[in-house]
Amino acid sequence: MKTDKAALVLACMAVVIGIGSTSGPVKEMLAQLKPQDALAVKAGLAAEHSSKDLRARVEQKAAELNMPPVDAVVDRVWKAIPGYNGLEVDVEATYRSSLQQVPGEGLKLVYRQTKPKISLNDLGASPIYRGNPAKPMVAFMINVAWGNEYIKPMLDILDEEQVKVTFFLDGSWLSKNRELAAEMLKRGHEMENHAYTHPNMSTLSRARATAEIQKTQLLLKESLGVTNQWFAPPSGDFDQETVEIAAALGLRTVLWTLDTVDWRNPSPESVVAKISAKAEPGTLVLMHPTASASKALRGMIRAVKAKGLRLGTVSQTLSPERIMPDDVE
Repeated sequence: MKTDKAALVLACMAVVIGIGSTSGPVKEMLAQLKPQDALAVKAGLAAEHSSKDLRARVEQKAAELNMPPVDAVVDRVWKAIPGYNGLEVDVEATYRSSLQQVPGEGLKLVYRQTKPKISLNDLGASPIYRGNPAKPMVAFMINVAWGNEYIKPMLDILDEEQVKVTFFLDGSWLSKNRELAAEMLKRGHEMENHAYTHPNMSTLSRARATAEIQKTQLLLKESLGVTNQWFAPPSGDFDQETVEIAAALGLRTVLWTLDTVDWRNPSPESVVAKISAKAEPGTLVLMHPTASASKALRGMIRAVKAKGLRLGTVSQTLSPERIMPDDVE
């Protein structure tokens, strides 16, 4: 009896195996298992290959686009020139970000800035006449000791054109015009030091020169809450002692690259033409609140922008911070 049952079981198994090996749903079921396994393996290999290709593309882009930092230097003509940050593609961050993208989208590069080894602060007491020529930014320096009637019209133009500038304030002017100075600050402009009584700094004793700068420095803090960073010598008159005095007070001495000479009342058209012809990356443009500068201001702004340059404050222009490409994450 036991032998008969064993024979029956073996017979059934043979039938099932025979059916599965020839046709019918069993064969289909068995057949379906094998391609799925193969597809999974192929998909895994394709993903791995695609991943390697993606990383290779990112690394290639990094090699093409990475830019080294530029050290600050003391130039024979231009004196202290600030450094400029380098730019490099963050390969790992770009790769991980790209893995999340929709297929077919271009690479969205993730950058990081790299600092120069030598910064402006490493150069000692030296005057500054321009920003780094690799930085596509220009700053307007507006020295204020008079010309109140032109300040608000200029502020309105700056607002309309969405431009921030640096005002260098004569201390005696600031002491009499705190509300107007506060309005300038409120509109987002940088407020800096132009001595107290507009003297020729190179003719002063050390004590008097110190007092001229320090008095305005304290007034900026007291009346506007501003921590002073920059000193612009009145009439551009200074000597090395002036620069050292300012440095001892925590200030860097800054002059200009390009002068509008607006106090001579040139035509607005000639001022705009001058800026259009001569403005370049790193240029510091000097002006005052005058009729000529007020009428030329909008044209000056547009002339600078037409050259592909951005406008910023003195601090922004002299900063090593890099102007980032539009496609940067």
